[in-house]
Amino acid sequence: MRIVVLTGGIGGAKFLVGARAYARRTGAEVTAVVNVGDDVVLHGLRISPDLDSVMYTLGGGADPERGWGRVDETWTVKQELAAYQAEPTWFGLGDRDIATHLVRTTMLNAGYPLSAVTEALCVRWQPGVRLLPATDDRLETHVVVSGPDQPADPESAADPGQSGGGERAIHFQEWWVRHRGALPTHRFVFVGAAEAKPAAGVLDALAAADVVLIAPSNPVVSIAPILAVPGIRQALTDGAAPVVGVSPIIGDAPVRGMADRCLAVLDVPCTAAGVAGLYGGRGDGGLLDGWLVDPVDAATRVDGVEVEAVPLWMSDETATAAMVEAAVEAAVRLAGARTGRAAG
Repeated sequence: MRIVVLTGGIGGAKFLVGARAYARRTGAEVTAVVNVGDDVVLHGLRISPDLDSVMYTLGGGADPERGWGRVDETWTVKQELAAYQAEPTWFGLGDRDIATHLVRTTMLNAGYPLSAVTEALCVRWQPGVRLLPATDDRLETHVVVSGPDQPADPESAADPGQSGGGERAIHFQEWWVRHRGALPTHRFVFVGAAEAKPAAGVLDALAAADVVLIAPSNPVVSIAPILAVPGIRQALTDGAAPVVGVSPIIGDAPVRGMADRCLAVLDVPCTAAGVAGLYGGRGDGGLLDGWLVDPVDAATRVDGVEVEAVPLWMSDETATAAMVEAAVEAAVRLAGARTGRAAG
C-alpha cells in the first residue's frame, strides 16, 4: 500500500512517526508532502523549519522537550550574532541546526532543487519515510497585519487603537516568533504560490497513492500552502485515492500550536467541524472523503464526509500508529464503497 501524507512540522512529524510504525508493520510505503510556506532566509541561510522538524524527529535528532530543533543544541553562534547586534535577533539558530542550513544553502546555490537537497540531507537521518517539499520554487507565507512594528504585549497589540499605522505584510516567522501572533491580523498570503510548480515527485506520488492522509497539522499555515501550489489540489480531487483527514482540534482547542489564532483570522470556528468545513467534502468540490475526530467530538457532522471518532491524542508511537491505522482502514472502506457504487 502506498500512503501519501500532507503535513506541516511538529505535529505532523509526530503523526509521521506513527505512520512509519504502521508502515513497518504492514509493509506500506509512506511519502510525506511537506509544507514550505514557513521557509525563510536568515543571515544568508535558507531555513526550512517544517522539513527539518520532520527530518530531525524521524531521524532521532529532535529535541523532545522543545518539540523543535536539535537535541543537545548549543547557541554560541546566536550569542555572537547578538553581540554584533545582527538582525533579526528574534529568531535563534542553534549551532547544530546551522550545519543543516549551511549544507542546504550551499546545494541550492549550486543549482540543486530543494527536493534533491532534501533527499541528500535525509541520507544522514534515514527517516524511513520519503520526504518531498510541496514545491521546489519560492513559496512563503506572509501575514497582513496592522499594529506597532516592535513587539508588544498581547493586550496592547490586540487593541486597534494601538495600531500605529496601516496594514503591512510580514513573514509568517516574524508574525509568530517575534510577535506571537498578537498583532491585529487580517489575512494570510502565500507569496509565490501562483507561479510555483509541485516539486519533483509530488504529482507522481499522488497519482500512485492508494490512500492520502491529511495530518493533524495547522490547516491555515501548514496544509493550505501545500494546496495553494497549482496542480496539487486538482490531483487530490481528481485522483482515485480516498482522502482522509485527521482533526487538529480536540474539543475547542488545537492539539498543538496556533491553529485557533489562524482560524479566527478566517472567521472559521476552532472545532473539528470547522476545520473539516474548511477542507470541504469531495462531493461538494472539496477534498475530504473521511474525517477522523476525537471521541469528545463524536457528534461532529460534515456534509458529504464520513466522520469517525477515534482517540487522537498522539501520546506515544503506539497510540499514533493506531490513529494512522484507523485512518487507513477508513480510506480502504471508502474506496471499496466507491468501487461498489461505480459497479452498480
